[in-house]
Amino acid sequence: MTSPASPKTYHVKSFGCQMNVYDSERMGDLLSADGLTAVDSPDAADVVVLNTCHIRERAAEKLYSDIGRLRQPRADGSRPTIVAAGCVAQAEGAEIGRRAPDVDVIVGPLAYHRLPELLKQSETGRAVDIDMPAVPKFDSLPQRRIAQASAFLTVQEGCDKFCTFCVVPYTRGPETSRPAADLIAEAQALVARGVREVTLLGQNVNAYVDSLGAGLSLSGLIRALAEIDGLERIRYTTSHPRDMHEDLIAAHVEVPKLMPYLHLPVQSGSSRILKAMNRAHTRESYLATLATLRAARPDIALSGDFIVGFPGETEADFEDTLSIVREVQYAAAYCFKYSIRPGTPAATMPDQLSEAVKDERLARLLAAVSEGSLAFNRSTVGRRCKVLLERPGRKPGQLIGKTPWLQSAVVSIPGAAIGDLVEVDIVDAHPNSVEAVPVVPSKQESAAA
Repeated sequence: MTSPASPKTYHVKSFGCQMNVYDSERMGDLLSADGLTAVDSPDAADVVVLNTCHIRERAAEKLYSDIGRLRQPRADGSRPTIVAAGCVAQAEGAEIGRRAPDVDVIVGPLAYHRLPELLKQSETGRAVDIDMPAVPKFDSLPQRRIAQASAFLTVQEGCDKFCTFCVVPYTRGPETSRPAADLIAEAQALVARGVREVTLLGQNVNAYVDSLGAGLSLSGLIRALAEIDGLERIRYTTSHPRDMHEDLIAAHVEVPKLMPYLHLPVQSGSSRILKAMNRAHTRESYLATLATLRAARPDIALSGDFIVGFPGETEADFEDTLSIVREVQYAAAYCFKYSIRPGTPAATMPDQLSEAVKDERLARLLAAVSEGSLAFNRSTVGRRCKVLLERPGRKPGQLIGKTPWLQSAVVSIPGAAIGDLVEVDIVDAHPNSVEAVPVVPSKQESAAA
């Protein structure tokens, strides 16, 4: 079996977080700039990039499963060039090389700007780059090709928090922020391509500080971006409770373009477990932050992350998690079973819980979260808002867009198009979406128009 010496097409498969979605898009930009064409299926691609996430359960096994399929010979006896990228590649580069000798390129999340060069190197043997270079990768990336209504914009990478369950500080490195001037220029270029909403990304996005030393925090960056004509909406994720400062809360009141939505992971409702996780906040401090935020912006929608079955978690600890879900009434939440990540402190903690206990608790947590999501969606019925249309719906004439509260809204508007920002009334609610109808202008408004 051989891989093509002069590849013409590529496919990028992304696992995990929104940061990986952004990284996958940028790797596509690199390959397109190098003359390759994107295809929808790995079966039709000369180069297949598997952009992995080490946070999710069984992340490494999913990688090896995909590699096993890709290594099978095609009808002509060839196989694609296989690239293992992302956080699993960073954490397990040597192991990937041992277990999967057919992998041609192994590249970490801070070195993927070298992907075209590494592909050329792989023609004579496996190419590996899992360094954490001093020169930021963003300085070497080509202009973005995106032509969508909404886009991600990475502003910060890495983590200094060292939660005991997490590999991010080891795979993404320390917290680093991009220069505000670069971010403003990239946002302006996105708007010129039709983007109307940007979501600012970071492992701890609210730890952002302008890397050129101007002292601009995330709230200052948001205010600067809000000055861009044509940029209608700003969001950010993922935040850490420790960095949810007063100036950022104030921005939710003072910047109309900043959407009333906040993803603020708590991970557990038990202060005892939070201490074992090294989260640097307690149940009480987290709830106090949310109270301050809701006092400033009563209509804000909240989402969070939860881990069940952390080592030593008792039934009482888990009940604390259920109670915080019910108290906060999250609009949405991402819930996971704890899984061991080699090299993290939690991996060697005593009192590891059985999979059966974790499965049972996860099911109960998901049920509680679903109840809260439906309750939140129902609370918005009767509201009038603007929806940014992003994709076609399932039925003819339907479009799906996002409300200010990040709900998926299904609406039928004759003549509307993807990218339009339309005014609607929310008329019905479901656990994962709302239904809306277009606002019909009054006779006076129609005459004025």
